[in-house]
Amino acid sequence: MLIANPAPASPGVLYTNSLIAQRADPHIVKHTDGYYYFTATAPEYDRIVMRRATSLQGLATAAETVIWRKHSSGEMGAHIWAPEIHYIDGRWYIYFAAGRTDDVWAIRPYVLETTSANPLTGTWTERGRIALPLNTFSLDATTFVHNGTRYLAWAQNDPAVGSGTNLYLAPMSNPWTISGTPARISVPTYSWETIGHRVNEGPAVIQRNGRVFMAFSASATDANYCVGLLTASASSNLMNPASWSKTSTPVFTSNANTSQYGPGHNSFTVSEDGQSDILVYHDRSYRDISGDPLNDPNRRTRIQKLYWNADGTPNFGIPVPDGATPYRLKSYNYPDRFVRHWEFRARLEANVTNLADSQFRIVTGLAGSGTVSLESTNYPGYYLRHKNYEMWVERSDGSTLFRNDASFYRRAGLADSAAASFESYNFAGRYLRHANNLLYIQPVSTATERADATYYLE
Repeated sequence: MLIANPAPASPGVLYTNSLIAQRADPHIVKHTDGYYYFTATAPEYDRIVMRRATSLQGLATAAETVIWRKHSSGEMGAHIWAPEIHYIDGRWYIYFAAGRTDDVWAIRPYVLETTSANPLTGTWTERGRIALPLNTFSLDATTFVHNGTRYLAWAQNDPAVGSGTNLYLAPMSNPWTISGTPARISVPTYSWETIGHRVNEGPAVIQRNGRVFMAFSASATDANYCVGLLTASASSNLMNPASWSKTSTPVFTSNANTSQYGPGHNSFTVSEDGQSDILVYHDRSYRDISGDPLNDPNRRTRIQKLYWNADGTPNFGIPVPDGATPYRLKSYNYPDRFVRHWEFRARLEANVTNLADSQFRIVTGLAGSGTVSLESTNYPGYYLRHKNYEMWVERSDGSTLFRNDASFYRRAGLADSAAASFESYNFAGRYLRHANNLLYIQPVSTATERADATYYLE
């Protein structure tokens, strides 16, 4: 049956990674003035920097402004870490962590405020340290509003619990003051949370589909660094630790195939059209580090699309390769199904929770001549190619035959010009088409065949 499928509500986005070198713990917010505002940890740990641009990619080349420097003595004098920028009740606030000049590990959360419309040019007032009931190592404060209440979430050590950091939550009476007794909502207990150090830190909240999702980072800040996920119902009492459930495995980890290591300390923003959620995070391009990872300056800011599973939960996928970000190819006439590879055979399938199996980069065609090729995300160097008219994902052997078999002319969608169709380079008139949920290159003449050969980029 032919199913009319309107263009996807979350069309594909295209960015180039990595975005910004030597900037860790990145935080990006899209403001109502049309600008994206970016801040992050500088590897010298001595200042707070900020950029703005009207596009996410534009942040890569935007001028960077130092809006605040560490104190020369006392509090806020060392380890300036993980700034976040938030717009609250008509003012800008920066939350950050800092140590003391006489005790660089006396890390605590602090707040800056400006009334300027442009925070890059504003005068910042120090609102001081966020007073917490426990006066212990604490960092990575973030804030969000749920059901009309503003909350602060952060990471902190509690000696009664043990070493390392746990995640805490408290309502706020103003942007620099918590009220009531904090709730401890997560303690590192799984093996993936306790490699090198016992760590839950870097909370980041996104609210969708009747739930509150809190991503967080775990383990030491080397290649073992990874992202876990807490989930609470939007109708629950967020201050009740029992409202929160934790994934038993990490949701975002190092990937040797894509050469991305230690992904974490993420934030969330939205695409320029507001229709796609964007995952912002840092990682490194190599696994092995000499000495303390905190002394390695090469964590860099990266961005990629955050997808959503059919059950309404976020799918982080894998840290994608450097270069252009990938797409998913969504069937025009079976809108719940995507092109994916399974044991390297290309097929059409719904509920592809192994997200990277259904992500492909559209790259310059291996055959040239105005063509494109579709490169696997989780197997870089492997491409969709036809063999006996069947579509497979295979590693390029460099031959002319492979280059031709893996090259296509990208056409306006045969069933919807807003979509895309892919005509074989070396078999004119044959298109990438699904039949019985497998992918082929086949001639296209009927309305059903045109629909079968049409895909939305998502």
